[in-house]
Amino acid sequence: MFELSPHDLFAITLSAQVATIATLLSLPVGFGLAWLLVFSRIPGKSFLDGLINLPLVLPPVVVGYLLLLTFGRNGWLGGVLSQFNIQLIFSWKGAVLASGLIGLPLMVRSIRIGMEQIDPHLLHAARTLGATNLGTLLTIVLPLSLPAMFSGATLSFARSLGEFGATMILVGNIPGQTQTIPLAIYDYSNTPGGETQALNLCLVSITLSYLVLLINEKTLRRVRSRQSV
Repeated sequence: MFELSPHDLFAITLSAQVATIATLLSLPVGFGLAWLLVFSRIPGKSFLDGLINLPLVLPPVVVGYLLLLTFGRNGWLGGVLSQFNIQLIFSWKGAVLASGLIGLPLMVRSIRIGMEQIDPHLLHAARTLGATNLGTLLTIVLPLSLPAMFSGATLSFARSLGEFGATMILVGNIPGQTQTIPLAIYDYSNTPGGETQALNLCLVSITLSYLVLLINEKTLRRVRSRQSV
């Protein structure tokens, strides 16, 4: 029988909250990094590209442990944040940080692909007409990158919903505080008789992720159809 406990509902709500905030905070960062990789002439772009994509190939627990060393109480950033009464460890804010970092490479890659498809003649024409770099960015690059930004945001959101390893290391698995859907499923899978609850949350996770991808695909189809008119 499909039934969700109050702890399950909290995990679902927290997962959606964490994924949404992580995606919104990552979006301007992802756009800026993609712009640097496509349009800037800074040295070391290959190094930057590799650094951005590193979370894709590293085990999530490694990312979580590095974040723990950095933002823990004895970490060099954790000590600074503690002076402002900001604590990321064992807090949902830490889950936002972990999810945002894990999903950032997918967002940057999507936006970068969209930027690479912009006609260079448009940029050249804008500069010829006297547009500044900022003006070109705001009037050409940003509007034409919106579909790619939306695609990257939905992929990052879906990835954040399923984040487990880095979140587990950084914020722990505290029911009612930091327990997201993947962490709750892990708890149930290690609890005798918890198979039904674990399966229910699996179905919720599959449904949410599928709906996000479906919305992404339909939105992109509409955008492409308008652009082709």
